[in-house]
Amino acid sequence: MNWEDECFLLSKRKFRENANIINVFTFKKGKVGGIVYGGSSRKIRNYLQISNKLIVFNNSKNENKIGYFKTELIKAVSPNYFNDKERTSALISLCSLLNSLLPEAQPYKNIYNSFEKFINTLNLDNWIILYIFFEINLIKELGYGVNLKSFDNSSDDIYALKKINIDGYNYEIPNFLISEKIPNEITKLQIKKSLIFTRNILLNKFFIPNNLSFPKSRIILENYFN
Repeated sequence: MNWEDECFLLSKRKFRENANIINVFTFKKGKVGGIVYGGSSRKIRNYLQISNKLIVFNNSKNENKIGYFKTELIKAVSPNYFNDKERTSALISLCSLLNSLLPEAQPYKNIYNSFEKFINTLNLDNWIILYIFFEINLIKELGYGVNLKSFDNSSDDIYALKKINIDGYNYEIPNFLISEKIPNEITKLQIKKSLIFTRNILLNKFFIPNNLSFPKSRIILENYFN
């Protein structure tokens, strides 16, 4: 079965002497895995970096067997942030979340477009707020959307923290996430509380019920805002 598609690299691991097994998030087919021969060579290794945008050419005997990929670079993403630990951590975190949560070979075009939009705005000053809203949107697109607006009270201070209950779980959430009004200035505490809120939703809805390991990269990102 042959096909080609644009994609973002989610994960890679060494396979035999000079090959890699990679997972990519494609626009048309969702998350797909394949073998890249020569993946350890200098030419391919240099662009086979997590979050880079690629075009992948798949060749496989049938849909139930792992295919063989040929890859070409469309856009280098990760090298732009090698000197920025926080943004690099955010990219690795999102790729790890998508790799853990997306089912195999099911298209999620809204998530794909949202991920690409986030990457294109990662250089903005408020990138971490956009990251948090990406996680909220990811939860929604995977079928566990929470109508935070139902907890909205127009008289509440957007800088305040609010305690809410969702499906029997108690959460503390910064009010700006409920009102969807991004404050002009945001503190590390508000960012930390926001990341804790989305982490707990992800844990309670996806990772714990499915006995999945929560990505360490996501914890590392959160710790930058202590």
